[in-house]
Amino acid sequence: MAIQESGEMYLETILILTKKQPNVRAIDISDYMGYSKPSVSRAMGLLKREGLITVDDSGYISLTKAGKELSSKIYERHNVLTTLLVDLGVSEKTALLDACKLEHVISDETFFKIKQFIEKK
Repeated sequence: MAIQESGEMYLETILILTKKQPNVRAIDISDYMGYSKPSVSRAMGLLKREGLITVDDSGYISLTKAGKELSSKIYERHNVLTTLLVDLGVSEKTALLDACKLEHVISDETFFKIKQFIEKK
């Protein structure tokens, strides 16, 4: 399944919010990402159609098994790439921003090698 970078960002945000609070709603995502409620609502509709999230009658958003797998992969990439960049001497602020861009375009092979490299040090 190939989803756009923006969809990956929403999934990652849902995962992060789920770690911080018991229930996640569209307004929480909107606040966290700084996006408008209509933009978030549209994105949630797309993610729901792709089978990556569910939304219950109370508006609570949950990741499906496929959504958890994809968001966990993205989140891991973000953390590993941030660590690598900081270790290379990049400021934490810049490393966070750059890792956020890189996590969506890097190949699985390259990421695996970076992860192996970091684990060896």
